Amino acid sequence: MNHLSTKIKIDLENFTLNAELDIPIHGFMVMFGRSGSGKTTFLRCLSGLERAPDGYLKIGNEIWQDESQGIFIPASERQVGYVFQDSRLFPHLNVEGNLRYGFKRRVLKNGERFFSQVIDIMDLNFLLNRYPNKLSGGEKKRVAVARAVLASPRLLLMDEPLVGLDSKLKNKILPYFQRMQSELNIPVFYVTHSLNESLQLANTMLLMDKGEIVVTGSIEDVFLSPDLGLHLGQALVGSVLDTTVARQDEEFQLTILKFKEQTLYVPRRNVALGSKLRIHIRAEDVTLAIAPIQSQTSVLNVLPAWVVTTRTSSKDNCKVEVELDIGSPLLATITRKSLSQLNIKSGQKVYAHIKAIRMAHEYD
Repeated sequence: MNHLSTKIKIDLENFTLNAELDIPIHGFMVMFGRSGSGKTTFLRCLSGLERAPDGYLKIGNEIWQDESQGIFIPASERQVGYVFQDSRLFPHLNVEGNLRYGFKRRVLKNGERFFSQVIDIMDLNFLLNRYPNKLSGGEKKRVAVARAVLASPRLLLMDEPLVGLDSKLKNKILPYFQRMQSELNIPVFYVTHSLNESLQLANTMLLMDKGEIVVTGSIEDVFLSPDLGLHLGQALVGSVLDTTVARQDEEFQLTILKFKEQTLYVPRRNVALGSKLRIHIRAEDVTLAIAPIQSQTSVLNVLPAWVVTTRTSSKDNCKVEVELDIGSPLLATITRKSLSQLNIKSGQKVYAHIKAIRMAHEYD
């Protein structure tokens, strides 16, 4: 199961869900979009909980739905785990009872070892004897995910599992999800309208708007895409980079990040050395110079870069977006006049001045 091909069409109350997708499935595939864009209905069709009158779904070499041939594999036979917005724990069972409910239905080699592994990943050992009414909101979410994983799904579907939690609590829970996916290697479709969750989790991002999947690609490619600006606003267009915390500068209260061969400085964060941090650099926060500035500047992050291409802004005819190579793609938004005055061309070496860097986990 390493590829998904589907076409789903359903008439909904305010629009038609008309979604077509053909992608490799691995890691977190985050379906991002405003509330009411069709994300949950699409997920329910993948699970078999909803049947599209005109639908096709192929996972790996298996056809789960093909209405033209009268094929529809029911949800109970798809070996899919589903985590709903509400945790849906059984109130009469303690945590261990909830976890074993789905687990006992599978005959697994090394089953108890797997059970212990999932409990360890989700940090549930001290909760096993508690009942759902004695759990916090975050604890219920972790139990619900562990229960879905213990059913040994080939595909895990998560429908806004952190809805209703504040950003601080989300940021405590998301590392559990990341560790679960990484260690167990279960492909996950993750529905959210939270930019925080999308930026932290996504390997692949699917942007939905009014029933259609309008942009699909790696998280890096989607944020570089002009289509992102058309649907979510130009302010979000930019670069997503995975960095490592290299050291802490206590004198100046800075955290030094490394990616590829480059170094970036951000205001000090309370994170351990070696931690991975995903950052977002908005195109409008990057300015360009064609030579090193001789006098000092207040901008700490100045990186040598090479111009890849330029394109007219999709929202403002006075501006252009310049795609740069700094070892990873970096996008800068400048005026057309600046482009002309600097005579910027593809292949040219320039210097990118980064005025602000945003941590993915610090978005609301």
